[in-house]
Amino acid sequence: MRIEQVTTDQQLKDAYSVRKIVFVEEQNVSIEEEMDDFDQIATHFVGYEEDQPISASRLRFVDEYAKLERICIIKSSRGLGLGKQMILHMEGHAKDKSYLKSKLNAQTQALGFYESLGYRVVSEEFMDAGIPHVTMIKDL
Repeated sequence: MRIEQVTTDQQLKDAYSVRKIVFVEEQNVSIEEEMDDFDQIATHFVGYEEDQPISASRLRFVDEYAKLERICIIKSSRGLGLGKQMILHMEGHAKDKSYLKSKLNAQTQALGFYESLGYRVVSEEFMDAGIPHVTMIKDL
């Protein structure tokens, strides 16, 4: 997978397309919850396989944390290590910006995945868009 930081309108459309497929269509998150005001200020990433968008994410810098958000892979491309590739790419970008800690809100069904990448739970379970989540952090 080739991961690109979004710099063009087409790349942003591609990232939004993947997010809509995964979160809105597959997980039944409302479009209003998925596409929020933070999209205007976040750094977006999109992953391509043979010029087809297959993954997306966004990164924001909140207090001392690089906050990893909206990480998704289309269903047909899951289980291939692409999620890990996206996370490592985002963490690298955060390190380049001199951030020493990352943070994310993980769907509880993905806890093991994030723990395998060094994240640890720092919150009680909470609901976001009707899906159980926990907050996790990692020292970069």
